[in-house]
Amino acid sequence: MTQVQDEPTVSRALFNGVRCTCPNCGEGKLFRRFLKVAETCPACGEALHHHRADDMPAYIVMSIVGHIVIALVFWVEFRAGGWPTSLHLALWLPLTVILSLALLQPVKGFIVALQWSFRMHGFGASRPPRQAEVPSS
Repeated sequence: MTQVQDEPTVSRALFNGVRCTCPNCGEGKLFRRFLKVAETCPACGEALHHHRADDMPAYIVMSIVGHIVIALVFWVEFRAGGWPTSLHLALWLPLTVILSLALLQPVKGFIVALQWSFRMHGFGASRPPRQAEVPSS
C-alpha cells in the first residue's frame, strides 16, 4: 500500500489514539484537558478540532465495563456462593467508576483517531485522499 508523505497506517494512527497522542505524529498530546481534544497537535500542528466523537466513547465504555462487571458479579453469585449486598456495593461500584474513568480517554482517543484515519468530518480537507491498494506483482 502506498503511503502519502509518511502518513501513518490506520493501525498506527489508532494505536496513537489509544495512547492519547496525535494520530498523525504520535508525539503531541491529543487532549488539553481530561476529555477536551486539543485544537491542533502541539508537535506537528495537525488540526484536531474536526472530531465529532460526541457520546460514542461513553457508549463504548459503558458496554465494555458493563460486560466486565456483570460477568464478575454473576461469577461471584453462581460460583463463589454469593456475597452480602453490602459487599457487592463496596466492590462493584468503585470498580465500575474506576474502570469507566480509566477507559474513557483511550476510547475517545481511538474514536478521534478513527475519524482522522478515514478523513471524516473535515479531517481530509487538508490531506490528499489515501492511495488505493495496488497488488504487487
